[in-house]
Amino acid sequence: MEPLSAATRLVILASAAFLLVLIYLLQPILMPFLVGIGIAYLGDPVVDRLEKYVGRTGGVVVFFVLMLLLILAALLLLIPMLVREISTLIQSVPIFIQWLQETTSPFLIENFGVDPFDINLTSLKAQMAGNWTEVGGIAQQFIREATASSVAMMLALANIALIPVVSFYLMRDWDELVGYIREMLPRDIESTIVKLVVECDEVLGAFLRGQMLVMFVLGCIYSIGLMMVGLDLALLIGMLAGLASIVPYLGVIVGISAAGIAAIIQFPELYPLIYIAIVFGVGQLLEGMVLTPLLVGDRIGLHPVAVIFAILAGGQLFGFIGILLALPVAAVAMVFIRFVHNRYKESDYYGALEEGNQPESE
Repeated sequence: MEPLSAATRLVILASAAFLLVLIYLLQPILMPFLVGIGIAYLGDPVVDRLEKYVGRTGGVVVFFVLMLLLILAALLLLIPMLVREISTLIQSVPIFIQWLQETTSPFLIENFGVDPFDINLTSLKAQMAGNWTEVGGIAQQFIREATASSVAMMLALANIALIPVVSFYLMRDWDELVGYIREMLPRDIESTIVKLVVECDEVLGAFLRGQMLVMFVLGCIYSIGLMMVGLDLALLIGMLAGLASIVPYLGVIVGISAAGIAAIIQFPELYPLIYIAIVFGVGQLLEGMVLTPLLVGDRIGLHPVAVIFAILAGGQLFGFIGILLALPVAAVAMVFIRFVHNRYKESDYYGALEEGNQPESE
């Protein structure tokens, strides 16, 4: 490829700087567009296959109907289970306190003269039962108060409502938009940019699909394992640990911590903690030896410390959206970093350095 001219380099740098400033200024309204772009990108391969049978617009409609059915099915299955599990946990708290009173309070009274667990269990049970039955009323009150700040509420609802709209139009016109952007590229760098974008697409698509499968499978493994242990909050904790697995080792830390606390509340014995550790140990082994190599592989090429840094940096700069976008952005960045590294190794400057480091011949 011909080296970039000074004018082309200046245009690229100016465009990148302008884009970064624009993103910073428009940050408050970018959420629905970023999420819409993500959905359109992930759904485009599916729509491309459906397009052969029902047309482009029909393929997008079918995709959204399938997504809606999956979301509704998940909500109908998960919400009743979560409500039942949380209700069971609330009922177990007085039992746990009673166990502490019988086992720990005598030791504390004898050695320190205090009893932090001196609680009227009958009153506690009545209060917790009353609070649980009033959850619906509390939710209604929260909605009323949130609705009172009409401007913030309307903006939040508008952002949420924009997501499917943006996703629909982007998904329908995805191929045309990509073709238009390609036509606008300077001719002297068009082939290089297309090559980089294709590589980014392969890395990013494979990584996202693989990582989501890993998170889902880990969530199922953790949930089933905790159910076999007999933990009441098995589904909630298992899926939470699976979602947290997007950060290396965070899923295990979150899962063991939450499951350990729930087990201490639910069981008077300590042996379930051993079973919980075994469940997460098996999940961690499967993730490292089977799931990640099989489903993700070395898609990004980032060291685990770099992955953690990327997620923390994304959260610091852009909040929750930054956390979601950290790894995809890191995947794309690695493609360009490798390209710059290869260009540097092929440059005359690198060759001059090598020649300068050669020992002088006698």
